[in-house]
Amino acid sequence: MEEVTRRVTIWQEREGERRELEDTVVVEAPLTVFFNEREVVTLLCTPRHLDELAVGFLLSEGFLKERTRLEKVEVDGEEGRAVICYRGDSPVARETFLKRVITTGCGRGTSFYHLTDAFIRPVNETRVTVDGATILRLMREAQKASELFLTTGGVHSAFLANEKGIILLREDIGRHNALDKIIGHCFLHGISTADKMLLTTGRLTSEIILKAARLGIPVVISRSAPTAMAVELGGRLGITLIGFVRGSRFNIYTHPFRVEGGQR
Repeated sequence: MEEVTRRVTIWQEREGERRELEDTVVVEAPLTVFFNEREVVTLLCTPRHLDELAVGFLLSEGFLKERTRLEKVEVDGEEGRAVICYRGDSPVARETFLKRVITTGCGRGTSFYHLTDAFIRPVNETRVTVDGATILRLMREAQKASELFLTTGGVHSAFLANEKGIILLREDIGRHNALDKIIGHCFLHGISTADKMLLTTGRLTSEIILKAARLGIPVVISRSAPTAMAVELGGRLGITLIGFVRGSRFNIYTHPFRVEGGQR
């Protein structure tokens, strides 16, 4: 398994006294993604589930569409390379060739989003519903499940869930990377997401909503705040956006019809 943590010597100051001790920090590593032999981007990431990250990133950016056209996923963790071979090209690949950007995925670090945002369709108005008690329970489960965060405090977490509980967890130094690993896993394994919920520990930004919309995920939940653009996109794309899930409360920002009952 890839090394994702490292022990380092630190000097801790407490109440005016300094002591030397060991601490655990998360590993940050580059991954250069190639699409049909073209270099697309270098991501700074937590070096685990790199195949999922590369595939999820390319799917989120509109490079990939049909799973049957995916011919090869080849990852070399030591070299920091991921080569994705896909039958046929895409307009996005042609437009972004040589627009290489190094990013942790914690902001709109890539230059591709504007090319594909317009083609995202609103999420189907399915009758996927969730009650308030389940939302609070899922967030409690999520916080306890993030082993790498509990060890290092240095990663974001993303979760795929249904009303029964957490189905899939991925962690990364970048909150978008964590979500792309979820997306990549679902794409590679043919997992339907239209009846699932997405949970994240990071703030809800426009990129998170766009990624959820690409998967057709109807409900996105976070313990953090949304941005104004995230709320606008959630409303336009038919996604129920839930934020500030803490203790016994949460806020519903868009499409409240999917949340049953109420918390008094």
